[in-house]
Formats: sequence, structure tokens, C-alpha cells
Amino acid sequence: MARFLDLSATQSVPAANLNRDDLGSPKSVRYGNAPRIRVSSQSWKRVIRLGVEQDLGEKAARTRLVPLKVREALVQAGWPADLAAFAGAQVAASAGKKGIGTEKDGHTSVLLFLPESGLEELAAVCTEHRDSLEKNARKKKPGQVLPADRIEEILKRRTASISLLGRMLAELPGANVDGAAQVAHAFTTHAAEPQRDYFTAVDDWLGEADTGSGHLDTSEFSAGVFHRYATVNVTDLLTNLDNDHDAARTVLASFAEHFLLSLPQAKKNSTAPHTVPDLAHLAVRTQRPLSLAAAFETPVKDHEGGYSRPSRAALATYADNLNRLTGGDRNRPFHGHAAIATEDLAPLGPAYDSFHDLIDAAVDAALPAPEEHA
Repeated sequence: MARFLDLSATQSVPAANLNRDDLGSPKSVRYGNAPRIRVSSQSWKRVIRLGVEQDLGEKAARTRLVPLKVREALVQAGWPADLAAFAGAQVAASAGKKGIGTEKDGHTSVLLFLPESGLEELAAVCTEHRDSLEKNARKKKPGQVLPADRIEEILKRRTASISLLGRMLAELPGANVDGAAQVAHAFTTHAAEPQRDYFTAVDDWLGEADTGSGHLDTSEFSAGVFHRYATVNVTDLLTNLDNDHDAARTVLASFAEHFLLSLPQAKKNSTAPHTVPDLAHLAVRTQRPLSLAAAFETPVKDHEGGYSRPSRAALATYADNLNRLTGGDRNRPFHGHAAIATEDLAPLGPAYDSFHDLIDAAVDAALPAPEEHA
């Protein structure tokens, strides 16, 4: 039976610029015929991934620098620079039928996503075949010098975060991984637009008679209450992890924790917007994921001077109506919430004292012990 873990949250963020567009402005979207501030899924997904990898002690690298990193490792091992550069380029050229292209600067033409430990293994393959590399280094069209099967096996290897978030690499057959997690763009529950900030920096060594500043400029920021949503196909996660039940539980719990507690780091030194959600709602579903984002298609109006409380109420009301439409517990073996306030949020399921208690209960429901699942 398929299982999905849905994660929803509302989070108040003060003056910040968590995710900028090409002009440096906070990203935005128009929803419900109202402007909203937006944080892209890619931005939030990256900090979640780094947190999961930190928890598991299993880092992966999304990079175009594999040939250069292999070259650096070989130079440190005493190889001549020219031969090391050729070997690094051969790592890309020897993968796939036509090889993975490299640019003039040595970068691969596509982003690779592989375990960081793979760099040492790639350098080791080069060392094993150093004689062949030396013989072919001066040829104009050396072809594929390194064993393709070895190179491809390393480049196609997965970590838990690759199994969780997926990998797209069309140039290498069999390297694509359908990620188990989907992360939505966060957006404000209410109408919001960027605001401009004029700032100056004082030159500390100006004389007493001097006036003015050493630097002045403008920047943009925003503030608001964000709705956030992600879902994990637990069945796919288990499959991607070769049906390792304990590993799947660990990865799922880590993802849920970092979904709730992570924050994109843009402009952090000048804004320090280190808040956490004031409401988290987790639900395990067996039919399909269900986002609660439409609760905010009609922009929330301020209540008692703020948007947090009416946002929590809007989410609870929408969840109640959605549960009625979809049959409630029929395809939802678990749901629950943890909130900073004590108002009635019964439609969001039982209340838990902390995020960690909520996550533990949700993971138990999403991935019951094998004997319980049977």
C-alpha cells in the first residue's frame, strides 16, 4: 500500500530577503489575485538536503567540478599537472556512450550529483590506469581511456539524500533517480510586496569636520507569514533505499525535522530572520498527497494586528472541509499538529507538545515496524 507523509507549516518571518530574483528583489507570485512574497522550493530544499546529510554523515555534491577535483587530488598525489588534467577530463569523457561533455574551463557541461566519497574512488581508478592515460595523453582524439563501467558505477551511486530528493542525469543511462520528496514554493498567506531599504555605511576614519558616509545604497526586503508544504512518497523512499526499513525511518525523520527547522541563509547577517513555524501539521495518507495551500487562495486578513493567528485558523478550517470532502480517516491513518498557541485546532488532529513528538508519531504511522505492517 502506498503511503505519503504530508508536511504543512505556517511561519512568520520578519524583515528578510530569503530568496532573491535576478534583480535582487524578494521573489514573488500572484495568487488569489493578490501579490505574495515567495521562497522557491529549490532554495529551501537545498538547506534541507544539507541538514539531512549532516545528520547522516553522508555528504553528496551537486557539482560541475568533478574533473577539476580529480585533477587536484592527483596533483596532490604527485602527478604532473598536465597528466592530472587529462585524467580528470577522462573521468567525464569515459562515462556513457559519448561521454559527459566538458567546457574549456574543465567544468562538465551538466551538473553531476554524487557522493563526495566518489572523488577518491575516481582518483583511484585513474591511478590504476595511469599507464593508459600516459600513452593517450598526447593524442588529439584519445577516446575513452578509463573503464566506462567503473566510472559509471561511481557516478551513479546513491546517497540517502539522492534517494530522497532525486537526480536528473540524462547523459548517463540508469543514473536518473525519481526523488521521493516533493517540496512546494512557500508563499505568504496574505497580500505582501517587497519594501525598499535605504542604508549607509560610515567611514570610521573620516575626520571630525568631514560629513557624509563611506557608502550608500538601497536594497529590498519583505516580511510575512508563509505557508510551506512538502510531501514524501514513503513507498518510493523505501524502494530507493533498497527496502532498508530502519534507514527509511531515519531519513524520513531527518527530512521532517529539517523541513520544519531549516531556513534559507540569504542575507542572514543583515537580517537574522531565525524563526521557526508557529504551526506544523503532519498527515499520513494512503491514496495521494493533499496540499492545504488552497486555504490561502483568499488572502488572510489581519486579526488583532497580525496574520499568524488567522493563518492558523484558515488552515484548520480548510483542513476540516477537505477532510469532509475526501472521507476523513478513510485514507488518512494519521494526522496531528504542534502549535505555539493553544487555540482550537482540532481539525488538524491531536495536539503534540513538540515538533519532535509530532515527527516521531508521524514516522511510526508512515513506516510501522514490518510485523505491524503485515
